[in-house]
Amino acid sequence: MKISHLQSDRETTAWNESLLVNPHEVSDKRRRVQRMFAAIAPSYDLNNRLHSFWMDQSWRRTAVRLANLRPTDQIVDVACGTGDLSLAFLDGLRKSSASADLKPAQVVGIDFTHEMLPIAVAKWTRTAAEKNLHASLVRFIGGDAQNLPLPDGCCDVASIAFGIRNVVDPFAAVKEFFRILRPGGRAIILEFSIPTNPIFRSLYNFYFKQILPRTATIISGDKTGAYKYLPQSVRTFINRQTMVEMLARAGFSSITQHPVTMGICVCYLAVKPQ
Repeated sequence: MKISHLQSDRETTAWNESLLVNPHEVSDKRRRVQRMFAAIAPSYDLNNRLHSFWMDQSWRRTAVRLANLRPTDQIVDVACGTGDLSLAFLDGLRKSSASADLKPAQVVGIDFTHEMLPIAVAKWTRTAAEKNLHASLVRFIGGDAQNLPLPDGCCDVASIAFGIRNVVDPFAAVKEFFRILRPGGRAIILEFSIPTNPIFRSLYNFYFKQILPRTATIISGDKTGAYKYLPQSVRTFINRQTMVEMLARAGFSSITQHPVTMGICVCYLAVKPQ
């Protein structure tokens, strides 16, 4: 049963202790997640870099590598945030093909937190200028993972990095990935996980629960409870086997798990059958 929490949009706090018992069961999770990300958007990249010890970009490059890109691939990056994975995919396409061969909007980033999108656009604009790339190669638009504003069979890779646990109905998002992918297309899901090594898991839990929430909150000046939500949303999310089963239920095959950095996160790769 969903928990009902009716509070004013004017409230600052998105997550309090009672809501964090299981944030995935909160009835208005979508609104709270959106408000939270809107609040932390300006400091999002800085906190990502610092609190992953600059590993977050390496994790995204792993996701790109596992996608096994071809020069003609159309990429849709869902819950793109400030655009890091979207631009990593563009780098992967450029390595597989001459930049001149790439087509407009070959990478499309989608996010439902509109405050994230101007940061992604500004980042891409700077990157395009620095690398002398045509600005049309990447496009950022608003949209919800559970109801993507895209036609059936429009892409070859559909990705989401550290976002699937923030979706109200993850299975709905996975089904949307299946819908928009062409036969043979690949779904890439990069998400935090709980390390299996007991010693490393203890260190990870201490850092994730005791240190990161405090330091990230100071850096961001956040009052929404975003960095209390982060560790709890990982601990209460579905496990690896359930993720694999969900992908299979949506119709995907050849589903593989790729733990990185001792299992801090896992990259799931799934293929839409031909």
